[in-house]
Amino acid sequence: MQHLLWHDYVILISFIGSIAGLWLIFDRQQTQVDEVAETERSLFMMSFAYWIVYCVTVGVQKFDLPEWDILLTSLQLTAAISYFLTFCCVLILPLHRFSLRQVE
Repeated sequence: MQHLLWHDYVILISFIGSIAGLWLIFDRQQTQVDEVAETERSLFMMSFAYWIVYCVTVGVQKFDLPEWDILLTSLQLTAAISYFLTFCCVLILPLHRFSLRQVE
């Protein structure tokens, strides 16, 4: 296993924070289901879940696995896709709120 850098510690802390965020989202149970609130809740859940996938794939890449080039390539591809999906969810949330203000 390689030496851990500051980036790795930030990834670990954000992984723990994402798990806490998902727990807080699941912990809140709403009695009335509003479509707008449910959409925002889904976007938050997706962004936390995609970030957890990113953190796990980056963490697994730190292990030195001999002759596992296919696994390493698939982990890098999964990390790139989950990073892109996290970015999209984070970008869509304010755009969704902005579009609701435009409709009203």
